[in-house]
Amino acid sequence: MVIGIVVVCVVLAVLAFLLPRFSHRPQRGAQRSLGAGTQVAGKAPGKSGRLLSKPFRSSSRAVGKSGRAGRRARRRMPF
Repeated sequence: MVIGIVVVCVVLAVLAFLLPRFSHRPQRGAQRSLGAGTQVAGKAPGKSGRLLSKPFRSSSRAVGKSGRAGRRARRRMPF
């Protein structure tokens, strides 16, 4: 799962750098699917629900950061 998230982050960063306008929808889709995982894992009882949903939350945050970083790098380019 970790390798998959890393691949998604790299693909989103490259997509955001090359096509900033068209990178929002794939980013939202990835975050939506991770959000669904968070909700399902969060239904576990007690503290285990929080522990099981944490990897999905942090992965969603990483996907958002990589998209923002790609768009920000594109904005800073001189062309």
